[in-house]
Amino acid sequence: MNFCNLCRKLLMFSLVALSGAIPTSAQVTLPAGPAGTERIDTGNFAPETTYVEKGPALHKRNTRYTIHPSDTLELIFLFTPEFNQVVTVQPDGYITLHDVGDLPAGGKTLSELTALIKNAYSTILHDPVISVDLKDFEKPYFIVGGQVGKPGKFDLRGDVTVTQAIALAGGFTDASKHSQVLLFRRVSDQWTEARIINVKKMLSSRDLQEDPELRPGDMLFIPKNALSKIKPFLPTTSAGIYANPPIF
Repeated sequence: MNFCNLCRKLLMFSLVALSGAIPTSAQVTLPAGPAGTERIDTGNFAPETTYVEKGPALHKRNTRYTIHPSDTLELIFLFTPEFNQVVTVQPDGYITLHDVGDLPAGGKTLSELTALIKNAYSTILHDPVISVDLKDFEKPYFIVGGQVGKPGKFDLRGDVTVTQAIALAGGFTDASKHSQVLLFRRVSDQWTEARIINVKKMLSSRDLQEDPELRPGDMLFIPKNALSKIKPFLPTTSAGIYANPPIF
């Protein structure tokens, strides 16, 4: 077998392996996801169980802000100002309050936490009137990873779509797979919902009507294209053969 035939066989084998026709030891069987979804393999990017929704749009999460660690809260007691205080949410999600001790705050909305604090202070105050205000909190953000010029975490200011987010992250690289951009959205602590977006089709058709709008906490991942995956395994001389094939 001459060198050219060997390189061709290596290239064909790599392409078949990438298409999933050849099983690998990394493939495992996982339980089925929620109704209307199918599991996708995201490699090490999203190690928890991740599912792609088969429908046209992602489910909407609760849009009310929930309290996070490091948020700063101001408690104002209308008729008993001596209990006024400013607290910071601890890494474990708890806050420490004067005279009543620790209370869980992480993951709660302001109204839920206000009710919890009022109930706690009801043991020492008669029908307390309490308001809880956010003094400092986690700003809305989105994350872009994978094959973009400047992957990272970005502030979500106003309405930002998928194509705009990719532009903010430095745009596609030569290794990007434009047709399979993954939009991840966490539905709960156990489930991550995702959608495959064909940005290449949207841009080529000059139609951005189906360009999804991002929500706080969304994550975009741009995978590698097939050529960039197999390029490290191709002999250096073979790359020149396929880029400039000899004329016979």
